[in-house]
Amino acid sequence: MGQMTIFSGPERRRRWSEAERLQILTEAFSDEGCCVAEVARRHDVSTGLIYTWRRKLWQPVEGPGPATPGETGFTEAVVVDDCAAPPTVQPTLVIDLAQGGRVSVFASASPALAAAVLKALVR
Repeated sequence: MGQMTIFSGPERRRRWSEAERLQILTEAFSDEGCCVAEVARRHDVSTGLIYTWRRKLWQPVEGPGPATPGETGFTEAVVVDDCAAPPTVQPTLVIDLAQGGRVSVFASASPALAAAVLKALVR
């Protein structure tokens, strides 16, 4: 007769609730000086799983619909030639980029949009 080994004990595959995932992600990415590896060790989870959770959290929601005010993400950009802009409307802020491009911010832009443009250019 052959030998049979039965493993009994807790299942190693752990199930994380959405609240637990968000709590771990908040710990891992909220502080500038925080180390993801330390948070992973503290919660006994791999660093790769933390980055996977973050990537899934930032994936776009299925289906079209308006974005909520606190939601961040990407939107489609439309490139317009300089000659297409009406000559009577002058931009409030014009930034010439090193590669030859130009970013124009008009007075009708919201302060949040203007701040987002400037933050994107700094990175």
